[in-house]
Amino acid sequence: MKRQCKPCTACCDGWVRMVIGGVAVYPGHPCPHSTGQGCDDYQNRPVEPCHKFICGWVQEGSPMPDDFRPDMVGVMVLPDARRWQNLPVDVAVPVGRSIPEASLQWLKQFAMQAGRPLIYLEQNNDEKDFRQDQNLLAYGPPEFQSEIRVLLEAGERLW
Repeated sequence: MKRQCKPCTACCDGWVRMVIGGVAVYPGHPCPHSTGQGCDDYQNRPVEPCHKFICGWVQEGSPMPDDFRPDMVGVMVLPDARRWQNLPVDVAVPVGRSIPEASLQWLKQFAMQAGRPLIYLEQNNDEKDFRQDQNLLAYGPPEFQSEIRVLLEAGERLW
């Protein structure tokens, strides 16, 4: 059975950085069309990013368990968001300040077993408000972690 987004609206609620109609969407700043229960202009949503957005939980053939819906487990996975040494690299975005420990442990175990390096994000918990730019962490082989660190220091946007 094909998984349905609803009632999850994590992507629209601003947990994933994107631009909708010239408006920046990021943690703490949801899409201007988000009602918190869906989109107030769903029929006219833009192709980029709305139609093309792929949540790893909804993706056909997703390896994630049925109960791993982003709004339920506090994390949204963007599969194959980049490549490293010809391997897919997944990005995990918190639905909140940080990914709950149980969800993060599942993702790390999956990354290790599937041979898919992982990039995950979190907010700086010392700050009261959400920030547009989040802390980025890499999980995978030491070479992967080193390369990601170098790319970050060079100011490259990784996803």
